Parts: sequence; C-alpha cells; structure tokens
Amino acid sequence: MSEESDSPRTSPSVASLSENELPPPPPPEPPGYVCSLTEELVTKAREELQEKPEWRLRDVQALRDMVRKECPNLSTSLDDAFLLRFLRARKFDYDRALQLLVNYHSCRRSWPEVFNNLKPSAVKDVLASGFLTVLPHTDPRGCHILCIRPDRWIPSNYPITENIRAIYLTLEKLIQSEETQDGFPIRIKAVHVVNEPRIFKGIFAIIKPFLKEKIANRFFLHGSDLNSLHTNLPRSILPKEYGGTAGELDTTAWNAVLLASEEDFVREFCQPVPVCDSILGQALPPEGLSSDAQCDDSLRAVKSQLYSCY
Repeated sequence: MSEESDSPRTSPSVASLSENELPPPPPPEPPGYVCSLTEELVTKAREELQEKPEWRLRDVQALRDMVRKECPNLSTSLDDAFLLRFLRARKFDYDRALQLLVNYHSCRRSWPEVFNNLKPSAVKDVLASGFLTVLPHTDPRGCHILCIRPDRWIPSNYPITENIRAIYLTLEKLIQSEETQDGFPIRIKAVHVVNEPRIFKGIFAIIKPFLKEKIANRFFLHGSDLNSLHTNLPRSILPKEYGGTAGELDTTAWNAVLLASEEDFVREFCQPVPVCDSILGQALPPEGLSSDAQCDDSLRAVKSQLYSCY
C-alpha cells in the first residue's frame, strides 16, 4: 500500500504558475455614487432633466455599457458621478449623452495646446493677472457667476490659449459639485458683457451665425449701462466695480480653491493620452455651434475671440 502524503494539496494549474505568470487582478470597480442634492434640487432635476432618483444608477449603468460596447477604445472615466454629468446634460437621452462624451474627449485630443498638462499651477500667470474669478455669491437661480476681465490680459505676457486653459479649469472645478451640474457638460445660462468696445459688436455679429439661436439669445450687451446689468443680476451679489454692494472684487479666494485642486487635475489631465481613437472621428461640433462649423484653425480663432470678449 502506498502512503498518503501529509503535504497540502494544491491546484496543479496554480502551482505550475510563477508569481510573474499569475493573471492580473481585475480592475477596481468605479466608485459608487452618493447623491448630494437637496430635496428641492432632486425635484428640479426630475422636472427639468427627467432624472428619476430610483432609475439613476440604472441609467448610469446603461451609458457605461454603451461606452464599453460602442467605444471600447475610448479612454474615459466610467465613474458614476462622471457619467452622470453627461446624462444630465442631455436630459438622460442615452444616445445623445454618449455622443457628448465622445465629443468631450475629441476636443481634448484635438486641441493639445489647451488640454496638455492642464493643471492650476500651469496657469499661475493668468490667475495672478486677475483675468478671471468666480464671484462668492450665486444668482437667484443658484447659478455661479464667472467674471472674466479681458483688460487684465497683456498679450506679450502669455498667449491667449492660457486664458482658455484657465477658463476650462474653472468650469471643470465648478461642475465637480452636483448643485452646478447641468452639463459639459455645462450649461451657460447667460453671458453679460459690460463696457465692451465698439468693435465687440462687429465681432459678435461674425460669431452669432455659428451659434444656436437659444445660445445667441443668452448674450446681453450692456455697454456702460450698469442699470441694465442690475435688471438681470441683483446688486447684492455684485462687487462695487459693477455697481454692486458685495464689496471689492477679490480674486485670491477662487485662485486658492483652484490651486488646492492641483492633484485632482493632474490625475485627470496630465496622464499619457493614447493614440486618437477611431470613434472620435465621428464627433459632432460642440454644443452651441452649427453643424457646418468645422473644428479647424478658423473655428479656433472664433473661439478665441469669444473667450477674450467675455
């Protein structure tokens, strides 16, 4: 009779593999979503965006499945909160949300001078100039107010693309909070221009045909008439530079908020970008631009004019 070995038995398939040959661990599951909306905002999202809390995670999973099936090479976050931005921006229409996600990554890949190495410390000159800030108080609808002052930009100090980078970082930071999410996915509710030079009207006349009617109607040119501005934005939330009662315009607080988010932006925008995916060739023009507007150098020039005139 043979004797049984006292040594523990192991699976031949595992025992035959060295540590280096072991299969890689499965990728971590995307972090779960935790809703931070108030009951009032939940109701508003249901009415305006067709967002139903009881179906929210089902809808996010549906979009995630579409990305994996239709855009398997699209290097994108699949986190619940990230995908939810795109669903909200397109009122939970799966197809349109997927197209917006593709467009989002297409723009990031096609405009490297803006999106490469995109982090707050890289735009310190813009922040120090006071070119842009976010006012500390929201408007009566709860919208944040981005204040852009083109006169603070000195072209010899840095190119205009640095201004665009700072604007993009600011918008990205704002939509990290659910209370501000409708898009980007982001929705611009209004653009108020004050003390604009005469040439602006001519520039805007050139830009306007490229904008959808609902976007063009959100531009308000006030000139030097601050009373006109105050009919849209109450004086109580405006700094005294704009006829308000909220004190001096302070840019340091928002600069500190952005700079404190350095690590978040490094993870999101400063990693190696894979070769442009074939699916990106199908991207549609950004929201607000007509379908015949092409993403070439002429369109980039229009974008630059638009941003510098805000």
